[in-house]
Amino acid sequence: MAASVLPFHGFLQQVYEEGKKSNNVLCPFKDDVQGYLIGKGCANPLENFWNRRDVIFVIEKVKPREESISLEEEQTNDIASSLTVPKDNSSALALPVSRARQLISFYTMSQNPNMAHLKIKDPTPLPSLWVRCDRSDPQQTIWMGAEPLSTENKLTGIILYTVTCKGPVSNKNYSADLEVLKESHKMRHHSSELMIKGFARYELFEATSLGSLSLEDTIIPLGRHIHAEFAWNTVTKLLQTPPLTSVATLKIQMASGSCLSSVYELNRELQFLLSLAESLKTGATDLPKPLGQKSPVELVKKLLKDLKDEVNGLTMSNQNDFENSPDDDDDYDDDDDAVGDSMKTFRKRGDLDFVEQLWCKIWRNVTSHGDLVECFTLIKKSLQRGELQTWVHQGSSSLLSKLIKQSYHGVVETVPLTGEAPIQMLLEIGMDKMKRDYISYFVGKEFATRTHLDYFLSTPVDLQEQVYRLQKLHHILEVVDNCLDFLKLEHESLIFLTQSCINYYKENPLNDMHEFHLPVRTASVKDFYQNAHPQVWRVEISSGQEQKKVRTIWQLSTTPPAEHVNSSNEGILDDTEASGSEEEMYFSTLMECSSVCF
Repeated sequence: MAASVLPFHGFLQQVYEEGKKSNNVLCPFKDDVQGYLIGKGCANPLENFWNRRDVIFVIEKVKPREESISLEEEQTNDIASSLTVPKDNSSALALPVSRARQLISFYTMSQNPNMAHLKIKDPTPLPSLWVRCDRSDPQQTIWMGAEPLSTENKLTGIILYTVTCKGPVSNKNYSADLEVLKESHKMRHHSSELMIKGFARYELFEATSLGSLSLEDTIIPLGRHIHAEFAWNTVTKLLQTPPLTSVATLKIQMASGSCLSSVYELNRELQFLLSLAESLKTGATDLPKPLGQKSPVELVKKLLKDLKDEVNGLTMSNQNDFENSPDDDDDYDDDDDAVGDSMKTFRKRGDLDFVEQLWCKIWRNVTSHGDLVECFTLIKKSLQRGELQTWVHQGSSSLLSKLIKQSYHGVVETVPLTGEAPIQMLLEIGMDKMKRDYISYFVGKEFATRTHLDYFLSTPVDLQEQVYRLQKLHHILEVVDNCLDFLKLEHESLIFLTQSCINYYKENPLNDMHEFHLPVRTASVKDFYQNAHPQVWRVEISSGQEQKKVRTIWQLSTTPPAEHVNSSNEGILDDTEASGSEEEMYFSTLMECSSVCF
């Protein structure tokens, strides 16, 4: 036995040392086993049913390897070398239950200080060990684990875990009862005082039917997910609806660009801005396909004529009326009507200056670099002739705004409209306009002050960095406004969410996949979950204190509790349930443990 225990212990020490240098480094053991270390606080494969974040070993089956075409051939003594690479299979593989039980046994003996005859040189406690299992036993075991117990760095015992999983089954056929689970825990651990905690997760954004969306819209990611997680201490029955006394947290992931978003139109505007920035970076002069169908040159001519007529007293147009007139409004086209009112909750400002009105006319309709040159030529000539008498916002920093301010004094510098100059001018006026949009939203709704937004609106940094920071600010808007539009959260919660997003993006790069956490009152989201099915429902029954605490965990989930469940056990899933059933289907997971003293 020692001949088997010692090599496995040495392997775990190697994994531990490699893992301290870099997380998730795979190390092989014999031909069938590999392992890696997951650092404290990192996401781990057990968190689907157990949210502890300790340092752990994960042991799994070695993935099949195949000989690939050589990437490089070297002639050494007329022998060609080839590269061996893993198959294209990212799913983890599980070991037979008998092999997992053997490795758990090796680990337990290596941690037992009474096994002096093994002559282990370094008997210090190792992290917990978890082995993926292939459900080949009658109980359908998916994990086996071992967690050492120690007092003052002295090993005193070990807790052995078994995790089984059945399913998918309907939520009416999960074959479990809370009282039975409690009695089983009492008998197994000889305990009378139990702590019972409940947990549930609900998806607040339901899956969207794509049938009502256009082909173009289905290409855009629909990735917006808001989960509500609840934790409480008074579990009365399995699948109990979380009580209003629960601690509730929203987990918010909002990908920009979803056609379901409340700020969908503003995102299209931002995407055009990003394409201009990319053109400047690469030196290209191609413009993206226009969303509108009108001539930008004719729109600019009309804008200039309307302003001239107004100055001459021929018209008395009100700016707000101009901005909201369906005849002149080019922010929306007929094709947008089918998108849905929910995407238009973010309405444009009523205080657009001339430069911002110009941006609105151009960005949706411009088709070529020549169009752009012609538009700016019209404006340049109007300025030089003194015909364009208009105002711009005081803080505007674009070149065109500066030229308009110069015209107040009768002197306008000559600006060549060649090369990338027109694109840069359009980018600058677009950034000015969109920055003011974001300020109007966050400050106007009192979610943030102007000072809070300084990092995202800073002008000393170069244009590319300004656009990048604006992209971050837009993602914050996506998160906050969708929560406002859909969840109707309390103002204090939206302030907290805004500040959390701002603080995150001051320190981190843009990440549409980041999940923001927001504590909320359970009552504020009760209408979304009280009549819904949970994606995860879990009860934890525990007894004992601190390291000696033992747990029985039962969980029902709509997705497999481990990534290797489907990949290695396709034939084991319960096929007795009708595939066409309208009932929600679940995986039933049970974790039990036993404590062993050395």
